[in-house]
Parts: sequence; C-alpha cells; structure tokens
Amino acid sequence: MMNLPNQINLRETFSQRPLRKTLANFAVKSRPTSNYLIATFTNNLINQLPHSLINLTFADMIKWITKLFSSTKKEENIDNMKKYLIVGLGNIGAEYVNTRHNIGFKVLDFLARKESLSFETVKLGALAEYKFKGRTFFLLKPNTYMNLSGKAVKYWMDKENIPLENIFVITDDLNLPFGTIRIRKKGSDGGHNGLKNINQILNTQEYTRFRFGISDEFKKGQQVDYVLGDWDEDEKAKLPERLEVASEIIKSFGTAGLENTMTTFNGK
Repeated sequence: MMNLPNQINLRETFSQRPLRKTLANFAVKSRPTSNYLIATFTNNLINQLPHSLINLTFADMIKWITKLFSSTKKEENIDNMKKYLIVGLGNIGAEYVNTRHNIGFKVLDFLARKESLSFETVKLGALAEYKFKGRTFFLLKPNTYMNLSGKAVKYWMDKENIPLENIFVITDDLNLPFGTIRIRKKGSDGGHNGLKNINQILNTQEYTRFRFGISDEFKKGQQVDYVLGDWDEDEKAKLPERLEVASEIIKSFGTAGLENTMTTFNGK
C-alpha cells in the first residue's frame, strides 16, 4: 500500500492556503518514484478543478461540501413532500371483489384502469405507482386482510419516507348514504376495524381518510352479511360515476391540497 509523503504537514494542508497551491505543493513533494502515481493524480486533479474552486482554501472547501450535502438533504425532503401513499382498504380473495367492504380496492382499481397502471405484488400488498403533475402516488391495496391493514400502511410509509400528512386512506362507511363522500383530516375509527388497526399501528388518528358511504340498509343482526355482500343492481348502476369522482379526489389531494379537496368534494 502506498504511503503519503512524510513531508506533508496536515496543519498546513488544512490552513487558509488556496486549494490549488496546497495541491501543487502536495504534487511536488510526491514526485519520488514511490509516490509517482499520487503526484500524477494530484496534477490531473489540479488541471480539472473548476475555475470557481481553484482559489478556495481547504477550510472553504469543507464548508462548500457540507453545504452541498445539506442542499441535497433539503431537496430530498422536498421530494418526499411530493410523494403520497393512497391506501384502499379491503380484503383479498375473489369472494370479496365486489363487496361493499372492498370499496377502497375498487376505487384504486378504477384509477389504475383509467390511467393504464399495473399493480405489482409487493411486501404486504399490491402496489401501483402513479405520476401526475410532478407528484408520485403510491396506490396500495394491503393483502393483510382488513383487520391488519395498519401493518402494510406503516411499512410502505416508512419505506418510501412518506410524511403522515400525505397518507390518504379510503374506506367504506355504514353511516353515510350510498355514494356520499366525506373527507376528514383526522378522526376516530368509527367502529371500522381497518381504521382501528391503522390508528393502533401509527399511534395516531391524525391522517386523512376518505369515507365512501355504503348506507345501512340492512335488518338488525345482518350487518356483517350486508357489508360483505355484493352491491345491489341500483348501486352497481350508480357506482361508475362515484368511482370517477373518487379518482378525481385522489388527484386533488396531491395537487390542490387537503383543504381545497374537502371544500370541493365533501357531501357530493
């Protein structure tokens, strides 16, 4: 292994001498045969230094490098603010595809078809990436079943470094008439097991949720059958228009912001 020349004084190297002069001095002291490669490399480095850098001191260079990495980190944070995790809640399996409880999956499937996106099987779910107006939307359908949805949300939130305010969860709501839209920036689980698990895993209720009304047209004791039942013919006829609106809500959340999205779409 080649050693650095003994004559190099580290204090001198990191003094206020201009970078070009310090490197030139380093090259001269490296000319013995044993350090020929170091001298050649240093001379090449001097010749390739940008004009704006040749008069910098080493101390200035360290400050410049620190600032460069700080700027890179800032840009990374800005990019993260343009990333959104859109979670459609539902249950996996053919028997659940057209059920009311799977409206979260259905909304994401509709958007994916409309924008020619493909879902890929990934850890804890199926994921599609949608780019729109400089934003990146990660459309996630957890494969954990409804009651363990929080595990998938937390994993992908951390993996993609997505801030809590950019989480958007789509779920069904028995307390709203069919197709009614309610978007909230925070709130309780309202008895919904998927939201309950997300609240527990994230240890907060302060994330955006989009509740899609499925109504409560069932007799006493038949709630489970109703929620896990298929849409009736009237609902099927109205569903496409509601899904179209839902897909626009997702895009609005990322581009217009939560407040504007709530003002535009709530109650419609």
